Amino acid sequence: MAGKSGRRRHKGQKSASPPSRQWRRMDLHLHTPGSNDYQQPEVSYLDILRQAEVRGLDIVALTDHNTVAGFAAMKKEIEQLLWLEEKRRMEPDEKRRLEEYRRLLSKILVLPGFEFTATFGFHILGIFPSETSVSFLEHLLLTLRVPPQVLHQGSAHVGATTDVLTAYRVINEAGGVVIAAHANSGNGVAMRGLDFGGQTRIAYTQDPNLHALEVTDLDKRSRYATRRFFDGSKPEYPRPMRCIQGSDAHRLVRESAQSKVLGVGERVTEILLPEVTFEALAAVLKGNDLSLTRPYRGPATPIDFVQLAQEEGDSIVQAFHQNLIQRGGYQDRILRDICAMANTNGGTIYVGVSADPKAKPEGVKDAQRAGEKLATAVANRITPEPDIHIDTLPSRGAQIVRITVQPGADIPYAIDDNKFYVRDEAETNLAVRDEIVRLVERGLNQEVPEPIGVLPPLPAPPAPPTLPPTANKSGNGKTGKQITPPRTGVEVVESEKRKGAIYHTVRDLRNGNLIKNVTRSSARKLWHYAITQVEGGLPKEKDIRWQGKIALLNQREKDDNVWYDLALREGDDVHYYFGVTDSGLNDEWLPLIEGA
Repeated sequence: MAGKSGRRRHKGQKSASPPSRQWRRMDLHLHTPGSNDYQQPEVSYLDILRQAEVRGLDIVALTDHNTVAGFAAMKKEIEQLLWLEEKRRMEPDEKRRLEEYRRLLSKILVLPGFEFTATFGFHILGIFPSETSVSFLEHLLLTLRVPPQVLHQGSAHVGATTDVLTAYRVINEAGGVVIAAHANSGNGVAMRGLDFGGQTRIAYTQDPNLHALEVTDLDKRSRYATRRFFDGSKPEYPRPMRCIQGSDAHRLVRESAQSKVLGVGERVTEILLPEVTFEALAAVLKGNDLSLTRPYRGPATPIDFVQLAQEEGDSIVQAFHQNLIQRGGYQDRILRDICAMANTNGGTIYVGVSADPKAKPEGVKDAQRAGEKLATAVANRITPEPDIHIDTLPSRGAQIVRITVQPGADIPYAIDDNKFYVRDEAETNLAVRDEIVRLVERGLNQEVPEPIGVLPPLPAPPAPPTLPPTANKSGNGKTGKQITPPRTGVEVVESEKRKGAIYHTVRDLRNGNLIKNVTRSSARKLWHYAITQVEGGLPKEKDIRWQGKIALLNQREKDDNVWYDLALREGDDVHYYFGVTDSGLNDEWLPLIEGA
């Protein structure tokens, strides 16, 4: 049970956070001497639990490489001590050890699991209830094609095993929590920095059987941090993924500050739970409320989820409003954002706070009642009624109203029956004719996006990733391969002068829609900028500083974001892309930007 803020509720229903919920500390990636690369094989399982206690951990998981030998050894030791106690044959040292196990296990929830090595070396964590039998987990590893002869070796290298997507499904169906281990680094499914596997990466990080990504940069605020890459704003990655961190401990304590091998609890995640149980843990990790986990920073000020959202700012899936009142048109602007997000990718709206992370939030007075009034306004004015969830989050002494909008299942949505809105990067705009036509076509074709956090099953596993010996990591096209356009921004594909006015056809790179008959005077902001550049004269091909087939023409700061103008050469044609954001850059374009 994840608490009411993690559940969908009916419109207007009151939401009150259970008073018993507390932030708990967890490290779900601990190795033991059961792994053959553990650096301190003389360490006891009591030592590991004592170190977890020192670190203030409430939940740990023992996740040895392709084995449950470590958890099995600890369990067997405890069973032997209990047998000796029952037979009244205990020595003083054995009695002390059993009492210490009882004390520690009453304070720390210890979960069994494993770090499975899938095909091509990708690592996946499977975490299970504490009462799960060792034989069940070993049978599961055999199902995942870990060879029987290496089942107890604890090696990360076990030959050809099951593929990643099958492993996700098998572990999930067996009742486990599925986490992609160190997803952004070595053996991680995000494949960061590799110049191949785009479709594979999408499949491996968006699969519905995957519950979380373990990352090593959870504390970073960079635009290129893994958590921001998977926040739902990238067109190719529409499912927002929960990112957590774990120590991947291969020893009790790190040898030095420079060592990359961490000890127990040296990279911790906090999780908001009503009780310390596997069921409560699984409900949060498998749920959609990403505010229920956060990186633990020791005695420093805990992370404020609303402030974290402010630091990321407005985006296609995130918006901020300082208050909720009807006077001044504030409520109307919120309704427009709800309508636009339902027609686009879904998203989250925070009310009672601005997008400026330095500004103290004003909050919303009587937030529950305000949320009920907003739910009523949505039901009365937006047709059909969109799927939203309204709750509250605390932030610096204020109560913030949070509105989670699911991608629409019955598009198009309209305000007052005839006003259609769409989300365009960080802005909400009235849809123009061609956009309304596309919305209607999507609705008629039943191209229904799944709710945020859920994706439909993939029709078939992707082709196995391969890295050619001469692969060009710069992605600049020198090997002659096809370069895909960015996935945000616009391209002016055609211009025609009629009766003294110039009419343009604009391509929205996020969805590929063509919007015709756009003039400079009728264009929204980004379109207006692109049209101004085109009408002012585009740079000649010979004057562009090409890097293979691509080029950076210009970059500018806008609302704490960087917007890029890019060019792509295809045969005799040159494509110009305007207003591309970081979320639209794939691995082919990123090296160009990072080198700027």
